[in-house]
This record gives sequence, structure tokens and C-alpha cells, in this order.
Amino acid sequence: MHKNRLFWSSRRGMLELDLVLMPFIEKVYSSLSEADQQLYHLLLEEQDQDLFTWFMRREDPTDPNLLRIVKIIRENTGIQPS
Repeated sequence: MHKNRLFWSSRRGMLELDLVLMPFIEKVYSSLSEADQQLYHLLLEEQDQDLFTWFMRREDPTDPNLLRIVKIIRENTGIQPS
């Protein structure tokens, strides 16, 4: 996916998600393997409330593939465990 398109696909309806996803796109996404980039695209299909819950470590995704990319995002965006 073209970087501009990816940037706009990562913009969400919640400021909190934008504060997580936008720095991730800018600083980390390009260094991911192609497989992990595909997982990121899959993640973008999820609901904002689920993403927020996962990123804030209130729950983990049940899908191991989504869990993998969520963990990568958590580790690379400064989200601290509570």
C-alpha cells in the first residue's frame, strides 16, 4: 500500500488511536517484514473500540496474528503497561 494511502487508512475516529498509530506508521512500519505489514493491514479492519482496548492492555486479541502486531505496536509506541 502506498505510504499516503496507508497514512490515511491509519487515521481513526479516536484521537487516542491516532496518537498510537500515526507515530507507528512514521517510525516503525517501513522496517516491518512484509508479513507483519500485512498483519497491520488486517488490524486496520478492526473496530476502534477493540483497538483502543488492545493498545491500552485491557485485553488482548484472541487471534494470534492480531496479537502479534498489537504487541509490536505496543513495544514501539511507548505504551506502558498499567
